[in-house]
Amino acid sequence: MKKNILIVDDSALMRRVLSDIINSDDELQSVDFAFNGIMALEMVQKNTYDCIVLDIQMPKMNGVEFMRQINEKNIDLNVVLVSSVASESGEETIQCLGYGAFDFVKKPASLTDIKGASFSKTILDLIHLSIDSAKPKAMTKKLPTQAEIVKKREIISTKSVKSGVSLKGSKLIALACSTGGPKALQEVIPLLPDNLDAPMVIVQHMPEGFTKSLAERLDAVSKVKVREAEEGDVLTKGNVYIAKGGCHLKVNNKPGGGGVLSLSNEPPRGGLRPCADIMYESLVDSSYDQIICVVLTGMGADGTSGINYLKNKKKLYVISQDKDSCTVYGMPKMIYESGVTDEVRPLSDIASAITSITGVR
Repeated sequence: MKKNILIVDDSALMRRVLSDIINSDDELQSVDFAFNGIMALEMVQKNTYDCIVLDIQMPKMNGVEFMRQINEKNIDLNVVLVSSVASESGEETIQCLGYGAFDFVKKPASLTDIKGASFSKTILDLIHLSIDSAKPKAMTKKLPTQAEIVKKREIISTKSVKSGVSLKGSKLIALACSTGGPKALQEVIPLLPDNLDAPMVIVQHMPEGFTKSLAERLDAVSKVKVREAEEGDVLTKGNVYIAKGGCHLKVNNKPGGGGVLSLSNEPPRGGLRPCADIMYESLVDSSYDQIICVVLTGMGADGTSGINYLKNKKKLYVISQDKDSCTVYGMPKMIYESGVTDEVRPLSDIASAITSITGVR
């Protein structure tokens, strides 16, 4: 039986293009259209859909408000976003991902690219993956409130001070994530204390134009300082640096110790730029005594070869997210199966695990 897909977009052209793409797949069918969030909200309360392809910028009710309302009404949906690269869309995309959208595809700028094979394949792959990875609503809980964040962060910081199990020497936290990552990061980074005894670098698979919004959103709700990485950034404890979308991130040695960041436009590896393997490989000759590697939700195996390569050269401590709390159990699965993982934790415990092993100043 074919899977039923609802298309929500105010553009007649995009509705037609998306419908043609979906109907070209033998396992999918475009069964309904909505022109805005109001129409979509009415339809999802009356009908059942296996996936929704959602535009963000629409009149009357945009994609963000639609996602907020289905959260409030506790409606279980698989949502794939189609987002433009306009400056305001970056923040809106991050908001929708925080509300539980599965992932997003960047809307091509030209009609030729919109009708191209690459866009079609990405849409179909994400629809299938969202359906195959669907979890019960109880397992996709809402983001914690600011009050809950503050309370848990204090508990984590106090527990870390009392535990006395943190690694010794200079440390760096290097985290990798992909599909489901933006929401996962919003459940990890805000819980880290500002006196964390290491800087953190993050590779989140995203195209150019979206990582700045992700960094700004995380910074607004966190004690640690979060920013989109820039060329020449000197790594500072209690600071988090997110790889710029469309650029590889490398950590180079700083004279006198520590690290300094560089951005690279070298070709994608495995179709990825930024690529976590490249980040991890850049740490082979770093001056850090310990590297804490963290692998969160995401499809594929990015990070596994880089961490294993690094394992032969540096002292590592590897934390991976468990299967049940992952949006997609791909990247954490591959690093676990490679045999180098020291801890497997649910997403709710990742911040505590990072803080305990890293320590506080």
